[in-house]
Amino acid sequence: MRRRLIIVFLVPMAAILLALAGAYAWSVARSIQQEVSNQQLSDLSYFLTGTRQALRAGNPAIVENEMRRYSDLYDAQIAVFDRSGALWASGGLRPGTLDEGTTTLIGLALSGRRSEPLPAVLPWELGETTLVEPVFDDGNAIGAILISASAETPRSEILTHWTLLVAVVVFIILVLFLAVLRLAHWVLRPLRRVDRAMVAIEHGEMDARISDDAGPPEMRRMIRIFNQMAEEIERVVLRQQEFAMNASHELRNPLGALLMRVEYLATGLDGSWEAEVEKTREEGRRMSRILETLLSMATAGQQDSSFAAVELVELAAGRVQGWSRVAREKGIALTVDGEPPVLSLTDRTSVESALDAVIDNALKFAPSGSTVEVTVRDDDEGCLIGVRDHGPGISAEELEQVTGRFWRSPRDRNLPGSGLGLAIATDLMDALHGSVQLSTPEGGGLSVVLRLPAGGS
Repeated sequence: MRRRLIIVFLVPMAAILLALAGAYAWSVARSIQQEVSNQQLSDLSYFLTGTRQALRAGNPAIVENEMRRYSDLYDAQIAVFDRSGALWASGGLRPGTLDEGTTTLIGLALSGRRSEPLPAVLPWELGETTLVEPVFDDGNAIGAILISASAETPRSEILTHWTLLVAVVVFIILVLFLAVLRLAHWVLRPLRRVDRAMVAIEHGEMDARISDDAGPPEMRRMIRIFNQMAEEIERVVLRQQEFAMNASHELRNPLGALLMRVEYLATGLDGSWEAEVEKTREEGRRMSRILETLLSMATAGQQDSSFAAVELVELAAGRVQGWSRVAREKGIALTVDGEPPVLSLTDRTSVESALDAVIDNALKFAPSGSTVEVTVRDDDEGCLIGVRDHGPGISAEELEQVTGRFWRSPRDRNLPGSGLGLAIATDLMDALHGSVQLSTPEGGGLSVVLRLPAGGS
């Protein structure tokens, strides 16, 4: 963004500055060349009177000495031509050194035409500046006078002015660049601070705030609004954490009492009930782990504090066993397939909760007599747990909506449920740096894949 600001501000100003500098440079060149031309015309006017008298008297000595002094003083060539175009008097001009253009100018002057001002050209295109004026006597041209001077002096003067102009333009552009750089820093510094604060809040630093004493007024207003928003978010998150902490703490006591009662009841049952009692104990222990996870999440403010290597085949088999009774009651076969070890560096309780939500969803829609297949495997991208049912499935358009909270297909409104199962699984997978992938396989039904990062040994 800094680069774009510099381009937006600096390029138009530099373009305007260069255009003005170019116009000024051309004006300077024209002015200097015009000054040289006017000076030569003035010198010609000075010699015209003496030259007229000399031509009348037929005596070139009247002006020749003064012409030589002028030529030596100004390093210029000056000459007088008679009516026939022959060199009559000279101050530095040798016979036979005239080029075709100069001869043409002399012919025009002898015909009575005066020299036109020299056109403005670029310094490196300047040659010798030559002017020829007719000498009139009673309205008739009786001769012509010529002045030719080197262009080295005006060329050097023009280039000196241009060099100074380039230095000034470069200096101004440098100042403008520093000013735009400072302006961009002034504008973007609050944005960078907002960005750092947002990253801090994303990483759990809910008390991150920004001082609003820098930047443009609009940015200071945005920072104030951001701070108010951050305070509201912190308040809401703290209330959620307090609720989770209180709820998990309050549920631990009745759960403990329930487990104690199960143990008490188990003492009066014969050995045939041992398997069911053990399953009840395991579900109670799992609920205890869930409450402990809720309590630790509320205390620490993060969900990845208990990451460890988890064997997913064993985890899936345990959850399939936990749901086997529900599956039998519905007449559904619940199977698990996987070759251990399939290890993932993750949170066991969160994966169990996500898998429970997916299995619950599959058993809810699978018809009696069908099979719900749970598969566990790993690949180059990580580990995955797939749950495939053979129920009615969903349309391709509904696949994008099925993980939304409280979403339910219109044809399933009569079934029990809240529409939160797959949404909760998706949230849990996101917190575990994983994902939920849904598809409609051939043969009907729905396939839900929990993808997890690999890890562990």
